[in-house]
Amino acid sequence: MSQYAAIAKTLTEALHLRVPPIAICLTDTPPAGVAARSGPATAGCFFWEEGSQKSFVTSAADHQNCVVGMYTHHLPISTPEQQADLNDCLKVFGDLGYVRPEDLPHIPVLQKEPKHVVYSPLADAPAEPDVVLLLVDSRQGLILTEAAQQVEPGVPPVLGRPACGVVPQVSNTGRAAMSLGCCGARAYMNVLRDDTGLWAFPGAKIEAYAERIAALAKANQILTQFHQLRRKDIESGKHPSIQDSLVRLQG
Repeated sequence: MSQYAAIAKTLTEALHLRVPPIAICLTDTPPAGVAARSGPATAGCFFWEEGSQKSFVTSAADHQNCVVGMYTHHLPISTPEQQADLNDCLKVFGDLGYVRPEDLPHIPVLQKEPKHVVYSPLADAPAEPDVVLLLVDSRQGLILTEAAQQVEPGVPPVLGRPACGVVPQVSNTGRAAMSLGCCGARAYMNVLRDDTGLWAFPGAKIEAYAERIAALAKANQILTQFHQLRRKDIESGKHPSIQDSLVRLQG
């Protein structure tokens, strides 16, 4: 089993993930043996869904239906039609009060200018990922928040629109971040359900994260049982000490 396969197994089993961890690699040179994707997707975020199942290489042409994703990923917007699409998007967003001109500087954009973006299941990652993406619910996200505070002390940021901004946020800072997704990503991605959010981690730290996530998932499981027993006792009229509850848990 490869290093990343072992990490993916740890993450999947500890969190009971519904969607396998996704590796994202930003590169100028595609890894050997990884096929190019055939044709553009409906939106760049849909590559995440495909990347949870198979490995492939994309270039700017594959992202052409999503100028917002091209903008956040610093891919070349090289035709008048693409620039017009971006301008039209920004106008509509501004008219709706969704993204105002003063909001634009706060949308993350990749500092590097990759020629290719490689997507794959983390277990099959063909190179060290720049970003590892997890789709999780709030209970799983609780564990990830606790891990983030231990691996990278501090409070991780929570992003909204656009969902794809979480990739440059993590790539640029080298720190984990959460995205609640956006209405666009929820329209294009079948796996991004109403109870699902996105967590992104720097690939260089994913092994450390997997270790802490596994430990914290186990601790959360035990503590959940502790609190459930304690609630039951208190609601039945008892007044257990912490030691009483610990004895109940061990018994």
